[in-house]
Amino acid sequence: MGRLQPGEGIAQTVAEIGEFGLIERIDKILREEAHPLPGNTLGIGDDCALFRPRNGYELLVTCDSLVEGRHYLPRFISPFDLGRRAMAMNISDIGAMGGRPLYALISLGLRADTPVVDLETVYRGFIAELSPFGASIIGGNLTGSEGANSIHITLMGEVPVGRALRRSSANPGDSILVTGYPGQAAAGLRVLLEAEAPDDVRHHPLVQVYNTPSHRAREGEAVALSGLATAMIDTSDGLLGDLGHICHGSGVGARLFLESLPVSPALKETARRMKEDPTDLALQQSDDYELIITCPPEHVDAIRSMVTSINRVPVAVIGSITPNSGRIIGMSPEGPPRDLSPSGWDHFSPGPHV
Repeated sequence: MGRLQPGEGIAQTVAEIGEFGLIERIDKILREEAHPLPGNTLGIGDDCALFRPRNGYELLVTCDSLVEGRHYLPRFISPFDLGRRAMAMNISDIGAMGGRPLYALISLGLRADTPVVDLETVYRGFIAELSPFGASIIGGNLTGSEGANSIHITLMGEVPVGRALRRSSANPGDSILVTGYPGQAAAGLRVLLEAEAPDDVRHHPLVQVYNTPSHRAREGEAVALSGLATAMIDTSDGLLGDLGHICHGSGVGARLFLESLPVSPALKETARRMKEDPTDLALQQSDDYELIITCPPEHVDAIRSMVTSINRVPVAVIGSITPNSGRIIGMSPEGPPRDLSPSGWDHFSPGPHV
């Protein structure tokens, strides 16, 4: 799944321990290290997991996959960080609709020579992301693979009835807000791929954003419960691509103030080195998990204060929603308005998506 850590020595493989031995090892980790399951919940051990939804809440369900060589390169990421990253991307989806994660199902496709210690460490990465929410792993599946290893996660969450935020409810005149600094993960991947020795850049701030992304689930939950926002989405497809999803779903357009896009010092420096416009890096396809939020202008200050009080993450106003369906226009003091193509992440486009 990833790289063995120094000092771990020679590990047993999946083939040596077998499917049921591996299940026992996973179950032991979950019983001893993960958040305990509520009394009315049934986890690993039966044909299905079982839990009882709470009255007054709607269920949210998401699933995502990471395939070795397509979405991650083992030489660039540790097993623990791989587990964290795989779970964070699912937690982000729950948080982007204003929910809180509850239960995860993990399905793994594994080569026979995969070290068991790597699998155990990946699960500890899962647990590290779930435990702050009191969320648990309640089941999953193991299967052999002749090629790439893969991780498939189904995550369930809950949101109070009527509070879920969708991408289809933005209104003309709404302000567009974004948390954090979009575009950093894609730039971090480029730093890794272009480095002569990846170990030399492992602690580069953009590489760390790529390998250990931060979701905004707590912030998303607070925004949804406030009732002040109209639409919300995470930026896993890139800022421009996911804003395009809001525009398409809501039947609206957008006007972006390019000079207002938040660009971190690390992204500015990397753009300078790459001889690229940092604004383009902030807009492009990326693997970030920031939030795009739309709201009436009078609610901007309240939402900004709410988000920054949770995690001190910056919130920038980057534009406004327009009635021009599907059209995104970039505004800049240096030149005339220009149409921006809302293309996002495409898993079936040529080339690796790592």
